[in-house]
This record gives sequence, C-alpha cells and structure tokens, in this order.
Amino acid sequence: MHDRTWMRSSNARSDNRKSKIRNLKFVVLFGGMLLALSFPAQAQQAKKAPSIGYLSTGSPSSSTQTIEAFRQGLHELGYAEGKNITIEYRFAKGREDRIRQFASELVHLKVDVIFISSTAATLATKNATTTIPVVFTIVDDPVAFGLIDSLGRPGGNITGLTSGAGPGLYGKRLELLKETFPRVSRVAVLWNPEDPGSVINMRGMETPARSLSLKLQSVEMREPNDLEQAFSAMKREHAEALVTILGALVGGQRSRIVDLAAKSRLATMSAESRWTEAGGLMSYGASYPDLYRRAATYVDKILKGAKPADLPVEQPTKFEFVINLKTAKQIGLTIPPNVLARADKVIR
Repeated sequence: MHDRTWMRSSNARSDNRKSKIRNLKFVVLFGGMLLALSFPAQAQQAKKAPSIGYLSTGSPSSSTQTIEAFRQGLHELGYAEGKNITIEYRFAKGREDRIRQFASELVHLKVDVIFISSTAATLATKNATTTIPVVFTIVDDPVAFGLIDSLGRPGGNITGLTSGAGPGLYGKRLELLKETFPRVSRVAVLWNPEDPGSVINMRGMETPARSLSLKLQSVEMREPNDLEQAFSAMKREHAEALVTILGALVGGQRSRIVDLAAKSRLATMSAESRWTEAGGLMSYGASYPDLYRRAATYVDKILKGAKPADLPVEQPTKFEFVINLKTAKQIGLTIPPNVLARADKVIR
C-alpha cells in the first residue's frame, strides 16, 4: 500500500514538472513570436530619414526666398526638416567650379534625391550621376540641352519644372521695355557666354530686337571682376537700358549689378522679381517661389517610389510683372500709367 502511494506521488511530481516545462516552452515560443512581430516596427522606426541634396548656384542670403518656398512645399506634404527628412545644402555663389564640385559631393553622400536650379547645375549633376534621382527648376529648355528625352516622358533620372525663361520671354521683356520707354533704341545685354542657357537666350533675342528697332549691345561677363569694365562699355556705347540674362555668374552678382545700373541711370529688365526687389527697375517672368514650392511635390513622389523617367516635366503657371517705382524715381524715369496698371506688383 505504501509503495502504491509513493508511486502515485512520484507520478504527480513528474506530471507537474512536465506541465511546467510545457508552460515554459509556450512562454518562450510566444515571446519569440512577439519579438518577431515587433522587430519590423522597431526597424522602421530606426530607419534613417530620407535625405535631399540641395544645390544652389547662388548664396545663402540671395536664396532665402526660394529656400523658404521649397521648405514650405515640403511642409505642406508632411515633411519636417531635421525630423523626418534631412537636407544637405550647397551654395556655389556663382562659381562654375563649385557647381561641379558640389554636385560630386552630393553624389558621394548618396542622398536620396538631388534638387537643383539652373541649366549649368543640372548639366553638372547629370555628368555626376545617372542613378540618383534629380529634380530641377529654373531650366530654360531641358530637351535642347539633352537633359531629358521629352517633357511628357523625361526618361533617365532627371525631371522637374522649366522656368519658361527661353528666347520667347526675353522677347516679351524687350517689348515691355519699348512700351515703357518708346524712345529707347540701344539696349545692353549682360550675359555669360560660357553659360549654355545664356547662349541660347542671347541668340533668341536678336529677332525680336530687330522687330522693335532695338540695337543690342552684347556685354560679356566671365567672372565677377568683369562688372566694372562691363558698365564702362555700356557707357561708351550710350546704352539706355540693360537686360540681364540669368545664369549662375550673373545671378550671383545681383546686388552689385542693380547698384551699378542705378548709378549709371540705366533702366533694367530682368527675368526674376528678386532683382526688382533688390533695386532693379522691372522684371517679368515665372514666379520662382511658386516653382520651388511645386518642386517639392516631385521630391515627395520620388521618395515614395516614383521614377523620374515617368514624371512629366511641368512648365510655369504663374508669371509676374514687377515694377520698382523707387528705382524709377532714383534714375529719373516716369512709368506710364497704362504700364503700371498691368503690373502684378508695384514697389513704392
């Protein structure tokens, strides 16, 4: 009887141990499943925020307005710089060698997408990478420069928004100058012959200039130190107005150019409102802040998996005609009322 009792007690202890082992195995197994299920979420949280390479041909101070427009576009799409996205800024300050250098740097950093402005910067970036997605803006004719296959189907790794600042718009600027100052006959054109976009625009101005009975004076600028000599040449040729063809070099000297033009009492016409806000007389062209804000949508689509090759290039939808009456008074010119009435913005 005692043996049977002992055997029953022993079996009970054995069953209890087996039950504990089974429970322990279940806890381990269940815990492993929970760990496996939680790992993807943890990995996703730890994933590095996407990065944008921002290549500007200007300086930080001259690019404040457009940088903020780009950031605003990203903010509207749910991005917060330093939180769920990072931006690597590079400012070439009008130097062609820095444009190429910074394009290579951003490629070396392996950013997720590169955002750039100007034809020269886009060409430099195209030479630096064929794999990293590139979004451009302020490019005159991306097809003519071989940056894309077509506006509808860009192909390759590059897409974006054109500025519409081609020869047609430069012809429009000459028309506005003539309408504002009917007696003007000699117009100086400040441009960089080493900038590919500027070459096309300079050639494209010749036909509308002839139709308006305007004589164009080509004034070349290859480096910042050329400015004093350039304005001396305008004075010798008795230029009455100045048109600037934008590029990295010319754009980088905006403040100096408008100051020298005011001292020379020259009526200036530019492609971009920042020139008028800086003291230029008039500007007509696409709204750069609008283009930069819209460019953020391209970055967003690419970060979400879209291919640049499949994103059609867009053209400007908003144009601005801006007049600076302070400058007009400074140089002794009167803007006709009918021209003032057409302005989108008048600086008084």
